[in-house]
Amino acid sequence: MEQFYIPTLTKEDKEIHFDKIESKHLHKVLRKKIGDGITIVNGVGYRFEGTLTSVHNKQCTAVVNQCEKISSDPYHLHLFIAPTKSNDRMEWFVEKATEIGIHAITPIICQRSERRVVKRERLHKIAIAAMKQSLGAYLPVIHPFCDFFTALKQLEGKAFIAHCQDTEKVILDSQVLAHKSISIFIGPEGDFSPEEIKAAADENVTAITFGTKRMRTETAGIIACHSVSQLYM
Repeated sequence: MEQFYIPTLTKEDKEIHFDKIESKHLHKVLRKKIGDGITIVNGVGYRFEGTLTSVHNKQCTAVVNQCEKISSDPYHLHLFIAPTKSNDRMEWFVEKATEIGIHAITPIICQRSERRVVKRERLHKIAIAAMKQSLGAYLPVIHPFCDFFTALKQLEGKAFIAHCQDTEKVILDSQVLAHKSISIFIGPEGDFSPEEIKAAADENVTAITFGTKRMRTETAGIIACHSVSQLYM
């Protein structure tokens, strides 16, 4: 099933207008015809089933036959992650995290960060493609860059931090289920600094472990997403 994304679509709409890019894809690539069925999501939980009424290279239209509100996850996961040195690895993380299930991503600047600039619009487009491909109905929010210490002051719900220092740590387990809002910090390849780890502890951020092996930043991010999603299955 091919799924399309129109963020402006609301449950009150009866007609759907596709932009030039989606229209060209419908017409030239998918070879859709008038009368064909089509599925659209708006990224905030609504899925629409429609029928194409016009097919043109510049604009396609459809009528809405059905609108369904898709149940949201019983939790909200916000990952604060230091961008990887390679853009490709950061983009891979966003794609896979969206497929697994994540609700917000904030790139953070740490004292040992290798990269301090990300193309937010590029990550947003990757998240859209991943949501469409995985038949999701909710698009994760890609927040602007944020300093680590600033992020610590903006936390909601229960927060965790994954680092490599020899301190007391817990495993993400059933204790997470007691919290509907979960934040997890994933540091750069050089790890969080001692100052950052102490600041997190001062804000009651719980240190966690994903096992005995040292992981790349994007791998730890995926493990975090998967671990939380599995707890709520």
